[in-house]
Amino acid sequence: MDWLRKLPVVGPAVGWLMTTHLWHAYERMLRVHWTRLAAAITFTSFVALFPLLTVAAAIGAALLSDRDLHKLQSKFAEQIPGISGQLDLAGLVENAATIGLVAGAALLLTGIGWVDSLRDCLRAVWEKGDEDTNFLLGKLRDGALLLGLGGVALLSFACSAFASAAVGKAAHALGLAEGGIGTVLLSAAGFCTAVLADFLLLVYVLTKLPGAHPPRSAVVIAGLLGAIGFEVLKLLLSGYLQGVASRSMYGAFGTPIALLLWINFTAKLLVYCASWTATAGEERTNGAEETGAAGPGTAEAGAEAT
Repeated sequence: MDWLRKLPVVGPAVGWLMTTHLWHAYERMLRVHWTRLAAAITFTSFVALFPLLTVAAAIGAALLSDRDLHKLQSKFAEQIPGISGQLDLAGLVENAATIGLVAGAALLLTGIGWVDSLRDCLRAVWEKGDEDTNFLLGKLRDGALLLGLGGVALLSFACSAFASAAVGKAAHALGLAEGGIGTVLLSAAGFCTAVLADFLLLVYVLTKLPGAHPPRSAVVIAGLLGAIGFEVLKLLLSGYLQGVASRSMYGAFGTPIALLLWINFTAKLLVYCASWTATAGEERTNGAEETGAAGPGTAEAGAEAT
């Protein structure tokens, strides 16, 4: 793609862009066939979504009050823009208490398989091979990762719900007019809180699942890029997904197709965030190797000079 550097006017800007970390992360995505990875994440996530929601609702029904459970339901619905009304989350929550221990364990195995598939995709972004681990220990580890992910998700949803309620109460207490500058600022504060909740989830996924140790600064940047990108996607795609779900040409498949599209957009964003951290990790490793290779030569030169 060197011909892009030779374009009039924009050539120098393109040349500079191709030297940035942004571009190097994109090159890694192309190298690891990111569309295939996103498709794999989409399929496994779609298959595991409702079993995981059922298990989460069953746990919530046992531990939370009806009011808190419905708040959690509404916060999750906000993460699926435009089509949450067609998914009948309320019916799923109401029937969660009927799930037995054996059925819950079977559904949990689906979630453990999803964690395994997601980890393999993220390791592929890091260009790491399959891990040689004991089958039983591997499943126990995936189960622990799934529980940890659920805990982080619950924490992030709780923070987001608290912030949203605080924003609403503040607007009501101050008597702010609808659409006024004060309401806009409070809405921006709510957006920032949602970004923080998404950031916590992304940091957990990017650091715990691939089995790698990316630089902390790269994790922070990738987490912020992913969190902001996720919230922007929700704003931009809400109407589009709602239109897909309601099209008569799709019939009964409209809602599943819209859900698949939403998961795929999110998966592609996750793959890019993982590519950002993996690229930073590779640059750090290469820099350390160059420093190590230059060290002995520098030391010998210094000895000869003395």
